[in-house]
Amino acid sequence: SEIGFAALAITLVDVVVFVPLALSGGLIGNIIRQFAMVVVISTLLSLFVSFTVTPLLASRMGKLEKLSNKTVIGRFAIWFENGFRRLTDHYLGLLRWSLNNRWKVFIGTALLFFASLALVPAGFIGSEFIAQSDRGEFAVTIELPSGTTLEKTNYVTQEVEKIISSIPEMKKVFVNVGASNEGLIGQSANNSSELNVTLTNKNDRTKSTAEIGNYIKEKVMEIPDVTVRVNPIGIFGTANQTPIQIIVKGPNRDEVQKSALTVMDVLNKIPGTADVRLSSDDAKPETRVEIDREKLASFGLSIAEVGATLRIALTGDDDSKYRDGDNEYDIRISLDEFDRSRISDLSRLTFMNQRGQMVELQQFANIFETAGPTKLERKDRISSIVVFSQVNGRPSGSIGQDFQAAMVKESLPKGVELVYEGDLKNQAESFGSLGLAMLAGIIFVYMIMVALYDSYVYPFVVLFSIPVAMVGALFTLALTMNSLSIFTMLGVIMLIGLVAKNAILLVDRTTYNQREGLKTVDALLEAGKSRIRPIFMTTLTMVFGMFPIALSSSAGSEWKSGLAWALVGGLTSSMFLTLILVPVIFLYLDGLKEKIPGLFRKVFGRKGK
Repeated sequence: SEIGFAALAITLVDVVVFVPLALSGGLIGNIIRQFAMVVVISTLLSLFVSFTVTPLLASRMGKLEKLSNKTVIGRFAIWFENGFRRLTDHYLGLLRWSLNNRWKVFIGTALLFFASLALVPAGFIGSEFIAQSDRGEFAVTIELPSGTTLEKTNYVTQEVEKIISSIPEMKKVFVNVGASNEGLIGQSANNSSELNVTLTNKNDRTKSTAEIGNYIKEKVMEIPDVTVRVNPIGIFGTANQTPIQIIVKGPNRDEVQKSALTVMDVLNKIPGTADVRLSSDDAKPETRVEIDREKLASFGLSIAEVGATLRIALTGDDDSKYRDGDNEYDIRISLDEFDRSRISDLSRLTFMNQRGQMVELQQFANIFETAGPTKLERKDRISSIVVFSQVNGRPSGSIGQDFQAAMVKESLPKGVELVYEGDLKNQAESFGSLGLAMLAGIIFVYMIMVALYDSYVYPFVVLFSIPVAMVGALFTLALTMNSLSIFTMLGVIMLIGLVAKNAILLVDRTTYNQREGLKTVDALLEAGKSRIRPIFMTTLTMVFGMFPIALSSSAGSEWKSGLAWALVGGLTSSMFLTLILVPVIFLYLDGLKEKIPGLFRKVFGRKGK
């Protein structure tokens, strides 16, 4: 019954940790909801199996074996048991010392915990939305100067395609000439193209995706007047999203443009940024017609009449139809390209007023060539410009933190503000959701333990296993050069339920010993001696189970390796520190449980006298 109660407590703790994750909303909810539901259902089914099938099989297949030196397995088992017995004796000696030096254990554990937390602001652990991975897929976007014809763009794209095709690691390439340089569906641009490249399997090549992308970029930049960007394919299977996106918005277009240039200069100086650019490209050549309204009125013409005539002359009018049997064809009427390619020809365009007089455009308008913005963007109904940047060798979250620190020294015009999109926005929202899920998981664990133990003190002891798990998780991430992402955060949340198991085994056995009449110190020593084996068995099983994921080098393994390393480090540190810290906390709180009521009785008793 004691083992069954502990199994029930451990299972319910694992379940309540994943319930908040299953209920998370937004982008992070869509990513991890299925994973959380699978863990919850499988954990509940494992509890059912452990209460039914496992005892049945143990009663039929289990037997007591006597170890013998006559066999290889027997000699190994005897050697292992002797070694484990010596380890247990050393542990009991350390536990006695810890119970007699509680404050030293408190201070040492606190120093380790705060030292691990300091790794993040110190820069040893970066932060990002999702770790960059080598999937062997990326998109090459080339852009020529504004006004370049589609034919010229196609010719340059063919040259780039030859460069890519000459790479031995290249498997296939898909070319889209005239694609929008922002990857927007349904939009096109004559001066840009996108080439989607797929490389051979990661194990069949010696170069990484980043190295091949940089090589292509260097070769394409040798072509005159060509701007090139290489975007890796992310976890969602697209290359449209640039990791760093900073929206500069304000009421005045000119101030927004100047502020965007300032932001771009600051971003260029931050290590790890690449291909920093503005969403508003260089000015595009255009012909502008400025109408003198007084002269226009004197000729008896209106703005509507002039605008309609210019639209038909320059862009054409297809209101007329031609019918051939059951088929109907549009008839587009416009000026010949020769007649609208020069300002001198356009200025002689004639209009008929209400008096039947022919009036030329140059008589009431000023026609000249100029340059205008390629697009007019708005965010929240005010002018905006987006500053884009790729990342190179650094997590996007760390770059965002450096940028925010650098922008404190800059002064932007009044009314201009910055809004973060892309990975920076996704990271902030996801970390917020995961933080709430972690807090909810800790609260749920405590509430479940209160209900099971019918006590507010002993469940509080179990919670002290969580900080010692954070120590190992953060130090391991720093040593393996992994950053904090949504998957490593998921691993940290999983630790709440996994490491609480060790504390539950110790607390449950200690309370059982107390009910049997043992003093608190003796109960803790006996619990440590009897529970060190299941704690080592279960923890090492999970650690060895995580190593294949942590050490994997397959395509996209970078997304999952951080989660595995966080679990390995957290479980390892918890296995050792929980065996020391939890008994010390239990002894301290058990003493307070008796001292505080006595103190209240003493205080109120004196008042009564």
